[in-house]
Amino acid sequence: MNGRQQRLFILGTSLVPPIAVLAAMVFLWGRLLRWSDVLVFAIMYVICAFGVTTGYHRLLTHGSFKTSQPIRLALTVAGAMSGQGPPITWVAHHRRHHRVADKEGDPHSPHLGDGTGLRGALKNLWHAHLGWQLDPELTSDPMRYCPDLVRERAMRRISAWFLPIVLAGVLLPGLLGLLITGTATGALTGALWGGLVRLFLVNHMAYAVNSICHYFGRRRFATIDESRNVIWLALPSFGEAWHNNHHAFPKSARHGLHWWELDPAGGLILLLERLHLARDVVRVDPRRLALRERGLSLVGESPVD
Repeated sequence: MNGRQQRLFILGTSLVPPIAVLAAMVFLWGRLLRWSDVLVFAIMYVICAFGVTTGYHRLLTHGSFKTSQPIRLALTVAGAMSGQGPPITWVAHHRRHHRVADKEGDPHSPHLGDGTGLRGALKNLWHAHLGWQLDPELTSDPMRYCPDLVRERAMRRISAWFLPIVLAGVLLPGLLGLLITGTATGALTGALWGGLVRLFLVNHMAYAVNSICHYFGRRRFATIDESRNVIWLALPSFGEAWHNNHHAFPKSARHGLHWWELDPAGGLILLLERLHLARDVVRVDPRRLALRERGLSLVGESPVD
């Protein structure tokens, strides 16, 4: 997709899913929400959320672990079904974000816009949440930020087939609903809940990391950006909301650095490692973690990554 097509797509996926949510509420009011819809929604949410968090983010963007090509491609396709953009484009934007987080050039910082007071804050949060994706002048050159993916034939193909993959992510839950219930209504509500409503919720969980997790919450580590940990977003975002942890240790496979920090995406990586399906999993050295929590660093190490 070119820039204009991608903006139109983002606008469409920003408008249609909320309409679907309203339609789903009507169905719910009419008691047409079935256990099959909940099941289909949960399956698709988990698949697509893992695709974005484990696939797009921790695997492709940061190289937090390595895995076989079939699993790598499966995670990438699952990430594409979320509708957040082709893998090459997504990774280019995110690597750029980490290079200049909350500084000039960051594609989605909530701290760089004009305006003051509540109105200015809301405007900047909107930009970080969704508005940046509609900016015709905002592009991140893939050859500059992710030449490794540009050179990979499989990634180019998945990026080229992004729109059909997103469509498949809407039709698949409809098919699941049909298979489970054997009815056209089951197919319709399956596509509604597992396709469009899921698209809305998965995307806004990811968008909230860019906006909310750079504005509200706790800063455990003194990073050079404004990243924050937001505990109530941790589970629905599959661990991405431990965002200050992530900016302190970008390559760590786990964003939840303590046992009580829920991190489903990191848990999946550890499970794959246990099954010998993942290797070279990046972990944070306990000494380094303890020092960073005290605002210190190892000898010869910068206090920020």
